[in-house]
Amino acid sequence: MAAPLLSDELWLRLESLLPPVNPRRFDHPGRKPLTGRQVLTGILFVQKTGLRWKDRPRAMGCGSGSRCRRWLKAWTEAGVWCQLHEVLLAELHDARKIDWSRAAVDSSYVRARVGGDDTGPSSVDRRKVGSKHHVVVDAHGIPLAATLTSTNRPDIAELEKAVDAVPPVRGKRGHPRKRPKRLLGDRGYDSDPHQRKMRRRGRLARFGRRRAPHGSGLGEARWLVERFFSWYHRSGRLRIRTDILSKMHRPLMMLGYSLICMRFL
Repeated sequence: MAAPLLSDELWLRLESLLPPVNPRRFDHPGRKPLTGRQVLTGILFVQKTGLRWKDRPRAMGCGSGSRCRRWLKAWTEAGVWCQLHEVLLAELHDARKIDWSRAAVDSSYVRARVGGDDTGPSSVDRRKVGSKHHVVVDAHGIPLAATLTSTNRPDIAELEKAVDAVPPVRGKRGHPRKRPKRLLGDRGYDSDPHQRKMRRRGRLARFGRRRAPHGSGLGEARWLVERFFSWYHRSGRLRIRTDILSKMHRPLMMLGYSLICMRFL
């Protein structure tokens, strides 16, 4: 039998974060509401397969695609996905599975077939419209933060925002952790002013130098971020963007890197 889309471990962590559901009215109860687990299963099916919301089969018992989409929007506005990511990072930190000695930053191009906000012409794909996923991972490939921009935005212009998006990670006694000691990046981040900005944030930046011969040795430490993207883009909805609105694409991104965090627990 196929593996279930929603594991019990993920549901136990998410269930307590969901906002309460309004009780049904006695006189006009309307349709029987879906359970949170049904809704999340329908959302995961769309995210993994890349289908449109209206094409999701109702035979799954998760209601219509439009209902799942409305729940996804409501949970996003309630901050559920940010809380889930912070809970998972806290568990990983408590289990000593986050390596704060170094982190890597990188971006990946995603084709946007229907356009939308945070999209732009690509310089590597015949100027087709797309977006960029910028991500910061630790030394094991655990995603610490991710941001979304148009594909024509330079990586270096998003560096500060991506690094500052790392949330305070709790899970142990004392102050929350947020700062990896070193930050690695490819030549797209080479900039002395940005290195100084990282140092002021308490991070020692080491970026590949432009116009330097290959073989800097950073590949031996940065391959984990490439592996992260190979996992990340296995989901059809993250490999090819079909959401016009960024506010509907970002929650699928956040759910995607929360699923990767679950791999390490």
